[in-house]
Amino acid sequence: MLSPNDKKLEKLDPFYRPSVSEQKTSAEIISEARNALRTVRTQRPFTPREDQRKLFGRASSRTPENRPPSSFSVHASSFESSDSRPIFGTRLSPLELKPKTPASPATEEDPCPSFPKPPVDPTKTRRISSARARLLRAASQGALLPDMTLPPAQPKRVESKETVTMGDSVVKIHGIYLTESNAIGHLSHPPQLTYDGDFGEIKEQEIFKGAASLPSHLRSGRDQGKRHSGASLCSRSSDRSRLDTKTDSKLDLQEKDTEIEVGEVFWNTRIVPILRELEKEENIETVCAACTQLHHALEEGNMLGSKFKRRSILLKTLYKLVDVGSDLLSLKLAKIILALKVSGKNLLNVCKLIFKISRSEKNDSLIQNDGILESLLEVLRSEELQANTEAFLYCMGVIKFISGNPGFLHEMIGKGAVEILMNLMTQINENTKESGTCLPNSGHLLVQMTATLRNLVDSPLARSKLLSISALPQLCTVMGQYIGDKEVCTNVARIFSKVTTYHDCCVALANYSRCYALFLNLINKYQKKQDLVVRIVFILGNLTAKNNQAREQFSKEKGSIPTLLSLFHTFYKLDLHSQKPLGEGEERPKAPRPAQAEDVLIKLTRVLANLAIHPSVGPAIAAHPRIVGLLLAMLESKSIDDCEELVINTTAAINNLSYYQVKNSIIQDKKLYVAELLLKLLVSHNMGGILEAVRVFGNLSQDHDICDFIVQKNVHKFMIALLDAKHQDICFSACGVLLNLTVDKGKRVILKEGGGIKKLVDCLRDFGPTDWQLACLVCKTLWNFSENITSASSCFGDEAANTLLVLLSSFLDEELALNGSFDQDLKNYHKLHWETEFKPVAQQLLNRIQRHHTFLEPLPVPSF
Repeated sequence: MLSPNDKKLEKLDPFYRPSVSEQKTSAEIISEARNALRTVRTQRPFTPREDQRKLFGRASSRTPENRPPSSFSVHASSFESSDSRPIFGTRLSPLELKPKTPASPATEEDPCPSFPKPPVDPTKTRRISSARARLLRAASQGALLPDMTLPPAQPKRVESKETVTMGDSVVKIHGIYLTESNAIGHLSHPPQLTYDGDFGEIKEQEIFKGAASLPSHLRSGRDQGKRHSGASLCSRSSDRSRLDTKTDSKLDLQEKDTEIEVGEVFWNTRIVPILRELEKEENIETVCAACTQLHHALEEGNMLGSKFKRRSILLKTLYKLVDVGSDLLSLKLAKIILALKVSGKNLLNVCKLIFKISRSEKNDSLIQNDGILESLLEVLRSEELQANTEAFLYCMGVIKFISGNPGFLHEMIGKGAVEILMNLMTQINENTKESGTCLPNSGHLLVQMTATLRNLVDSPLARSKLLSISALPQLCTVMGQYIGDKEVCTNVARIFSKVTTYHDCCVALANYSRCYALFLNLINKYQKKQDLVVRIVFILGNLTAKNNQAREQFSKEKGSIPTLLSLFHTFYKLDLHSQKPLGEGEERPKAPRPAQAEDVLIKLTRVLANLAIHPSVGPAIAAHPRIVGLLLAMLESKSIDDCEELVINTTAAINNLSYYQVKNSIIQDKKLYVAELLLKLLVSHNMGGILEAVRVFGNLSQDHDICDFIVQKNVHKFMIALLDAKHQDICFSACGVLLNLTVDKGKRVILKEGGGIKKLVDCLRDFGPTDWQLACLVCKTLWNFSENITSASSCFGDEAANTLLVLLSSFLDEELALNGSFDQDLKNYHKLHWETEFKPVAQQLLNRIQRHHTFLEPLPVPSF
């Protein structure tokens, strides 16, 4: 007579319980590996490394006529000398000279009238004009500045480095001391200079010759004296505020003129000597060192940018040196040229120059040491996209090349490369949306940008930045707007292939609901383009691996299942045609990677296996005759020795479909045929294939006909032998099949074959303390087996009965021992089920054994 508790256990659950639709905890998701429905893993599609650095690789869909060249020459003559200042759209009209009669002081706003100036000395005018003519002739002949022979003057060194005084005014800017003899910048004699710098002592020079060469406020001390004396005759009732304002404006002008004077001095004392050194072109090392000095000096003198008035002289000198042909020198020249903010054709040519150098990997160290990356990023950040698309193309080409070098990743990401590229991509998306058409050359540029991002996302920091600026939807937008550009779509797919292997990025893309329709459109458009399709399918496999909402959203998209079926059929045929029959004695070589068609099938079966986990999608696929037919045909035609991953993925998909016990299931209708196909996997030497086959038998063995098949084909002996595998997952699955067999009273005796009882007890001893699920299965199997027990010794054997008594007693008194690192949620999950799932079954089994066991000697205490 059974107790009420024993009667409860008489009604055994099937090996695999139906899944519930409740939201799973993190611990339950982690433990999903033990459930009947399993997700499938696969490798990311292989991307071969390009053997040459080009804008577009060998597999490019662009013809040579329809793409910018990667090979070209850049010479000094390629640059335009007119790029000396920003170009404005309107031309200024000349000013007309209109003589004006001085008004009377009573009607003039200014109560201080101006007095006429004495005429300029004609000899001084001729001297100034002849000096300017010599300067122009020298510039036209290629000289930088005319040689000046200046009379020596006694230098006057000013000790204070920061003092600016009235009277004998002292100014030091960038190491140059300017001394003025009169207050507020009024000079009675030429300024005297001393230079405290890196290029040696500069002798005193009369920088400004004649009154006409001085700034306006320094031109004539006598005139200023006359104006002051005239001002003393003015009415004292004048408006003091207006006078103060004019005084302030004069001071501002004087300060500006002083800055101009200092700039002139800095140019002559610091820049000119370096430029003359560059003109000598004695050797590369000297010229490169001079370029470095020039860049530092220009930066120190605030002479970089597009507003410096002598910019054209600098650029002409730098352009001439391009023809020297040194990569190191060209990089230094390019850095200065970019810092001078060239535009138009010159910006394009300097980007081409750097691109040409960067095509050789041996120059990566030069690029890194010279810091040219920051200059290139500044071009992308500050220049106008639409006006400089071609320059941006070659600039991005350089960044793409060096992004493939792991040594650049940290620097590029740290300097904001991810944000800059995504900002450009957003501009392109917005411009395309506004114009309704793809802008010229924007597709070429996007190929370089997306290829660069593909390299950058190898870094966790880059992926974090992409998430923080919501970049994944922007990338989807690029795919949608440039769906006709296969290279752009392929590069974006490569980015997604990488980032979706990480949980946070995978969740972010899965939550962007528009991506599913986009991916289906791409599959339909490029169905026979393996390199793109295999990545799209891989991405879908990642999205549907751990996200039930993603499975549901994808399955609800119009034409989702038919699209997958069509793709399956296409590549199944391609794979059949690619298999050439072998001659006698020939062996098929072991390929390091799957063939192209096979790789698509591997990723596709993974998607089907993942979709089948959803409770509404799985039964629909299981009832689809064409999908199930293709899966079974592939399982029949493929050998696990030749196509390991494909066979294992196909078996996993069949396992998930076999979970659903529905009337119209094709798997259930063909269950015996499926069981026959699984036999060749059981006898293989591949443990992955054996494990998947046993799992399918675990689902199918709930059917009486399959149990008969297992006994007839001696599959049960194989399951008992697998208990010795010392592999928890294999023992778990094999024990599940044996549990389903013991539901049938007539088949319980098979556990005594091959030492089945002893092996079950060994599994309980070896894995029970750390694996409550396996321990629970073993106890349920032994409970079924001992239903009609009269003696524990005759049922289990003396040794097994004694061991069970000791093991079960100790388990009931202890907590679950967890090996390895587990988070707190997972620990709580396992401990809860140890108490609620395992211990009740263990207690009932222990009670049964104790009631039917005779203790002849003290039981030993086991050691774990």
